[in-house]
Amino acid sequence: QVQLVESGGGLVQPGGSLRLSCKFSGSIFRLYRMGWYRQAPGKQRELVASMTSGGIANYADSVKARFTIARDNAKSTVFLQMNNLSAEDTAVYYCNAELTTPSIRDYWGQGTQVTVSS
Repeated sequence: QVQLVESGGGLVQPGGSLRLSCKFSGSIFRLYRMGWYRQAPGKQRELVASMTSGGIANYADSVKARFTIARDNAKSTVFLQMNNLSAEDTAVYYCNAELTTPSIRDYWGQGTQVTVSS
């Protein structure tokens, strides 16, 4: 069974940076598309960034040029470097692992809180 464990959230001042990590276990990490999603209070969960098994990254328009997703297949870990944070980035951030072949498999972490406030 795939397990995802996020870490690195916390309280940061506007303009600051945080680096989230998500440790994957229970399957072959390099086969999975990995993503970071977030959910702010009263809002729907939204995609922040994702990276395919081949290393192609995709970002939400709101975080382009500020956030960077990276994966380390040797360590079965995906990262989200977040720079120039603002209050609008405050949310619970979730790690996601998705596999589409030979069958659809979709896994979520428990989430880590990111709060941007002075």
